[in-house]
Amino acid sequence: MIYKEFRISEEGSLDYAKLNVYIQEPSESLSISKRPLILLCPGGAYAYTSDREAEPLAFAFMAKGLNVAILRYSCAPAVFPASLLELGRSILTIRENAKEWEVDENAIIIEGCSAGGHLAASYACMWKRDFVSKALLGDTKDSSKEKLRPNGLMLCYPVITSGKFAHRGSIENLLGDRYEYMKEDMSLENQVNSDVPKTFIWHTFTDGSVPVENSLLFATALRENNINTELHIFPEGGHGLSLANKLTLSNGGNEDVPSAAPWIDLATTWLDRFF
Repeated sequence: MIYKEFRISEEGSLDYAKLNVYIQEPSESLSISKRPLILLCPGGAYAYTSDREAEPLAFAFMAKGLNVAILRYSCAPAVFPASLLELGRSILTIRENAKEWEVDENAIIIEGCSAGGHLAASYACMWKRDFVSKALLGDTKDSSKEKLRPNGLMLCYPVITSGKFAHRGSIENLLGDRYEYMKEDMSLENQVNSDVPKTFIWHTFTDGSVPVENSLLFATALRENNINTELHIFPEGGHGLSLANKLTLSNGGNEDVPSAAPWIDLATTWLDRFF
């Protein structure tokens, strides 16, 4: 395995922001050459990035034959758009090294859990906006923005809305003292457009922290914009399940939910179909 660590520093970034990259060593004895890469954004209410949604997911995806990266993005007191720009910089870094790492440049998928899902979905909606490309690429032609494009989006029990079903703490941490006048802009069911890539989403019906309506609202908006989407709603399980098995149990937690654990196999089938 090739392991690389990159410090990520954009305007508003905190010192700990970094990108960890895990690349499966190329081998002439394997028929597979270029592999897709999953870029993970752990959750944590924009207050921290969860260890349970970082390396355990990374190694599970690597076992499925994928390359993986983990973005430890800046959280509160850092505010929007610091983490969004860090995600964009991470995609640029991966594409710049894709040939050396034998990463398929057309198969870079951003994944996010909970608030990390909000970050991934925000980027999927906003990657082509001028404020993003100007910060990351400088004054450039529109064609250069394609370097910033994510090829797929994977959301695990994501924070999406700032409305009735909001996880308010996440949005407050993201916006700081700009919460009142920017919260509607962060309600992502209203930000979906034709530049959002094909999407995989899963949630549990009984999530008591981030209601399932977050995923339903986003999936509905994707449908309205004709974005190819796969949505799974499992009947039981609370929030922050990660792998939904014993490997990612928190101290004293109840995240071992066998009925939801198949999500990663379903996600891999989705990946194999499109990438």
